[in-house]
Amino acid sequence: MARATSRADALGESSRLSEAEIAVHWREEELYAPPAEFVAQANLTDPQVMERFSLAHFPECFREFGELLSWDRKWTTTFDSSRAPFYRWFVGGKLNACYNCLDRNLEQYRNKAALVFVGEPEEEPPVSITYQELFVRVNELAALLRDEVGLQAGDRVTVHLPMVPELPITMLACARLGVVHSVVFGGFSGESAGRRAADSGSRVLVSMDGYYRNGKFLDHRPAADLAVATAKSEGQTIDTVLLWQRHPGKYLSSAKLVEGRDRLVNDLLKKYRGRRVDPVSLPAEAPLFIMYTSGTTGRPKGCQHAVGGYLAYVTATAKWIQDIHPTDVYWCTADIGWITGHSYIVYGPLALAATSVLYEGVPTYPDAGRLWRIAERLGVNIFHTAPTAIRQLRRLGPDEPKKYDLRFKTMTTVGEPIEPEAWLWFYHTVGKGRAVVTDTWWQTETGGVLCSTKPGIDRMKPGSTGPPLPGIFPAIMDENGREVPAGSNRAGNLVIRNPWPGLMSTIWGDAERYKSTYFSKYNKRPNSKDWRDWPYFAGDGAMQAADGYYRVLGRVDDVINVAGHRLGTKEIESACLTVPEVAEAAVVPIADELKGRVPELYVTLRPGVTVSAEIERKVVHAVETEIGKIARPKAVHFVADMPKTRSGKIMRRVLAAISNTMEVGDVTTLANPDVVEAIRVQVQGKGKVATQAAPEDIAKFGERD
Repeated sequence: MARATSRADALGESSRLSEAEIAVHWREEELYAPPAEFVAQANLTDPQVMERFSLAHFPECFREFGELLSWDRKWTTTFDSSRAPFYRWFVGGKLNACYNCLDRNLEQYRNKAALVFVGEPEEEPPVSITYQELFVRVNELAALLRDEVGLQAGDRVTVHLPMVPELPITMLACARLGVVHSVVFGGFSGESAGRRAADSGSRVLVSMDGYYRNGKFLDHRPAADLAVATAKSEGQTIDTVLLWQRHPGKYLSSAKLVEGRDRLVNDLLKKYRGRRVDPVSLPAEAPLFIMYTSGTTGRPKGCQHAVGGYLAYVTATAKWIQDIHPTDVYWCTADIGWITGHSYIVYGPLALAATSVLYEGVPTYPDAGRLWRIAERLGVNIFHTAPTAIRQLRRLGPDEPKKYDLRFKTMTTVGEPIEPEAWLWFYHTVGKGRAVVTDTWWQTETGGVLCSTKPGIDRMKPGSTGPPLPGIFPAIMDENGREVPAGSNRAGNLVIRNPWPGLMSTIWGDAERYKSTYFSKYNKRPNSKDWRDWPYFAGDGAMQAADGYYRVLGRVDDVINVAGHRLGTKEIESACLTVPEVAEAAVVPIADELKGRVPELYVTLRPGVTVSAEIERKVVHAVETEIGKIARPKAVHFVADMPKTRSGKIMRRVLAAISNTMEVGDVTTLANPDVVEAIRVQVQGKGKVATQAAPEDIAKFGERD
């Protein structure tokens, strides 16, 4: 089936667009059906599922999710909206998340691998941790946290660890005690960890001496000193720092231990060998963890997720969307320090008795074949990664997957929209046309997936996240709350009209901010107890095709207003990727006296491709052809690499600052900070320095990267 072109004229559309609407020019892509052999074994194949989860059956339809868990006491009320929009799910029920992930799996899966750890040094063999061994290690640590440190249910612990088994072990030990964990991405600075510890009121920090990344052993221990000092400056005392050792028995940090504060976990655990701790039975609405959003401006928001609703939602969605069976070897390449790792490395897969792979290092070390060697060796059949990683692997090793015996049945993308060209490479080259691709849309705040094709039922469309999940009812709205119709080729604000169990309970310590940030925009009755009056504002722009599939365009802040035409950055970047020589593209706004803002492009090329005027012409032509001359970039900068976060996302905020001769801010926590100055010199010249104040829209551009 050939691509059908469906685009609106940008100039003609602009006069009819409200502030929320973005003119879009996507081409509808070919639909791909799931293979019959996949459907034959899929967890969800019942086409009546959407009827079971229709609004007519809301909220009781979500009992089906709750019944996937083991309860100490069954709930009496499925959903309580008496304090809308502060919702409670499975009210009256009591359970423990650690019990659901470990204890209940022992009878049948005791000797099955729960986790397989792959260190970055390739000479280190993978380490399998069975459900029995994980149970033992979690219990011993829980005993230490309770008896040595004095932690009890409701206390908070800040965890600043890399991708090592000690991270899920620490999380599960906290969950066993009812202690609220707050995991901070290991690549964040000590100051970031300290601010989060202060906000959550943590007096205990769990860290590590060091870890491997990109071929080097990084000394992580000094970050703990910064975290403690930062927390103290904000009024919070961290009196205990628990330090794991990357190599047990060897302390490899250059920083000296602080007497009375720092304690080596590996030494302390000897005292608790063989100890067992009964899991603390918690009310379903009790907090399981706090996950802070990663915005670069303002005070971080601590998204508080509840034990019952969250665990039920991630278990069900991992079963239905990732299609996890206990016999599968599942690998999500995300970091556990992000919500994806919480939901779809730790809690969801372990509650389903899966084998979950943990990889310590970067996906391209020592080369672009590393992930595929791991997948081949471990027999991974479910692969879950980010578009950022897909683009990077496509750039550095476009033919690498063909060298390995990859046998994926499902492949999931998460974190940002994926361009059709990258999707097609993922499907054909990585999945070899045999795997189902689920392009998921969700957020830290939502707990789990909200939009995706159901792999055993729906056809796939490149670049489109697909329909909503069962029980989820989205809408596209303009600024006045009017719904933007499906098939109109216009975009607006993506909202969810109803609550769901995975939705966060509140922002830790700031209920008003929770209400104003996510629910006030379209609420017309502030005192209402009716959930229908409180649609969830996602902050993402999106459009809905005539077939009901959603295409997410990115954050509504990441829109470039060119002479009154609101252009989605993701669409421009996607157009660039249709040029075969292009590996990655990032678009940023640049100030323009005539048009206000115009796009400027940063492009990296595939290995072996040389920069030329011809490639630049092809990039500009692709943008003009796919979108229109209104989107013509002011300049195209071919760079050796993009500034990226440790999780691999392009820092468009930094590029926007360079293009507009603004201060780039602190870039020391980037994965490749040296590239920033190289790009600045390339774009501005050696002698140029920041001379402009940042216009508000440019200063905030890409801040959630």
